[in-house]
Amino acid sequence: MIIRPFEALACPIDGSALQRNERSWQCGAGHSFDIARQGYINLLPVQNKRSKDPGDNKEMVAARQRFLNSGFYQPIAEAVGNAVFHETGSSESSLSCLDAGCGEGYYMRYLAEKAPETATLSLIGLDISKWAVLSAAKQDKTPAWVVGSNANLPVLPETLDRILCLFGFPVYQEFARVLRPGGEIVQVDAGSDHLIELRSIIYPELKEARKQPEIAPNGYTTVETSSVRYSLTLPDKGAIADLLAMTPHLYRASAEGLSRAAEIESLNVTVDATIKRIRKI
Repeated sequence: MIIRPFEALACPIDGSALQRNERSWQCGAGHSFDIARQGYINLLPVQNKRSKDPGDNKEMVAARQRFLNSGFYQPIAEAVGNAVFHETGSSESSLSCLDAGCGEGYYMRYLAEKAPETATLSLIGLDISKWAVLSAAKQDKTPAWVVGSNANLPVLPETLDRILCLFGFPVYQEFARVLRPGGEIVQVDAGSDHLIELRSIIYPELKEARKQPEIAPNGYTTVETSSVRYSLTLPDKGAIADLLAMTPHLYRASAEGLSRAAEIESLNVTVDATIKRIRKI
C-alpha cells in the first residue's frame, strides 16, 4: 500500500489552490500559512473562530487518546474501515479521504494500518481543535493534519472520494462541494441505546433519542446502513472519566450527575452505533 498526505488544499480566505513552499503553504494572492514544527497546518482564520480556543481542550484530547488507544471502540473502527474500502481492489484502489472532525487521529491511523495492499491512500485529518490536530500530528506524520472547520473546508472542489463524519456534525452542502461525483460520506451516529447505562446514572431521566432522518440529504443517496452493537466493560474510574470527557454528556450533565459517575468503580455499557454510506449523486 501507499499512504501519502492529501495535497489539494484550498486557501481558507479566497478558496484558491495552495502550493507548498518549503515550510509554508501559499496561494496566488499571497496568503501564506506556516507549517508548525509538529507538521500540521492551521487553516482556520481568526475571523472564522467563534472563540479564542475552539473545540476540545488539551485535557479532553488526552482523555480521548487514552480511551481510543485502549481499543474500546475498535469494532467501530473496523466497521468504518469496511465502509471506506468496500470496493478497493477493483475500480477504487486509489482513494483520497478526509476525516472531518478527526480528533487525535485514531480512525485515520486505523485506516492506514488496515488498508488493503493494493490501496493508495491520500489522507487528511481536520479538526477545529488545535490540541486535537497537534496530538494527531505527533502520533503519525503521514497524513495531512489541518486545523479547520467543516463549515468551510480548506479543500479544493471535487477532490475527495471519502469523508468520515464520526459522531460529528455533517455539513452536507460543504461535503458535496469537495466530494467527487460518486464519492461517499461514511457517517457514524449514536444509536438509541448508546452508553445507556452511563446516561442512566448521570441524568435524572432519559430523553428519547433523536431519530436520524431516513431520507438521504439533497444531492445524495444512502447506499448502505449497518449497525455496531456490543457490551463494553469500563474497568476503572479512569476509563469512565475518559469516556465522559470525549462525549457531549460532560457538558450536558449536572454536577450531581457527574459526581455520581465519579463514584463508580467499574461499569458495563452498551455501545450502539449506526454506520451509513451516503453517496453523492
